Amino acid sequence: MKLDYIIVGGGYAGLMFAHQLIKHKKSFVIITDGRKSASEISAGVCNPVVLKRFTSVWNAQNEIDAVLDNFKEIKSYLGENFVINEHLVRIFHDKTEQELWLKKSNKDDLKEFLNTDLIKLKSVKNEFLSAKVNHSLRINVTSFFNAFYEYFEEHHLILKESFAFEDLDMQNMTYKDLEFENIVFCEGVHVNKNPYFFDIPVKGNRGHSMVISSDTDIDPYIIKKKFFLFNTFKNHFFVGGTYERDETSSEINQDSVNKLKAGLEEIFDKSYNIEEVNVAFRAVVPDRRPIVGSHHKHQNMFILNGMGARGVMNSNYFAKQLFEHIEHGTPIFPEVDIKRFK
Repeated sequence: MKLDYIIVGGGYAGLMFAHQLIKHKKSFVIITDGRKSASEISAGVCNPVVLKRFTSVWNAQNEIDAVLDNFKEIKSYLGENFVINEHLVRIFHDKTEQELWLKKSNKDDLKEFLNTDLIKLKSVKNEFLSAKVNHSLRINVTSFFNAFYEYFEEHHLILKESFAFEDLDMQNMTYKDLEFENIVFCEGVHVNKNPYFFDIPVKGNRGHSMVISSDTDIDPYIIKKKFFLFNTFKNHFFVGGTYERDETSSEINQDSVNKLKAGLEEIFDKSYNIEEVNVAFRAVVPDRRPIVGSHHKHQNMFILNGMGARGVMNSNYFAKQLFEHIEHGTPIFPEVDIKRFK
């Protein structure tokens, strides 16, 4: 079988690149080992503001526009709208932080995003009030991945296996019994085991999140103080996630769970049960930019990695940019080009 593309990796990057191939009627197969990626347990929040310092996110509006465009296109063949138009609402820690928000809302790069109307949330503690982030939203993560994987299965587009590098022949452009024109690696932190790209500076940033249940309602927002809190379905709520830069164990850590509980209980005084705890590693890069481009030796081998904590936004925008680069020679932003490490 001869294919236009092989995609390796089934997180946001792999799926959004697959969307470009479906949209442009390219033949492909996606190879994934079936393990839950960091993407699959993420909050799926699209947020144009760094909420710790109230600074703008690089390329934010372009990326949010790409999310809306791509998910509109995805709805045409998956039959479902995965975009949830809930605003992110930031709870202020104190009066000083509230005043900083209002001051920064006058800056050119933030005035479109920082809403100056202060609001009082009813379901959580917010003594110093809260404010919305304009143009924020989230993706129904579970439904999105389930529907996309069902589509892959139905159309025979997926191989559920660990990628065997010993079976990859770049001289003849074959993988096992598959011939291909291009191969794109979207492996996240597993790129460290890729013999072609192992030396790029992708590190794992461990994150814990949990799903709780509670017989209560919360305000219809993505609520954020220390962690995100939002309703997922029928009195179930997402809480997370932690950022643990120097941790390497993939086991659930009780100290991390305790941090989630403490952060939740700082604003949420209702009784709750922990239904599920998840842990995974985000693929992050020291300069906080994705890594996109071709291998220095094999010009038909590409990478789409380092999506980080803003996986939905980065993958939507840069999957399209990589596709257009491969097919039409469109330049890759120098800020994300893999060549910056050479």
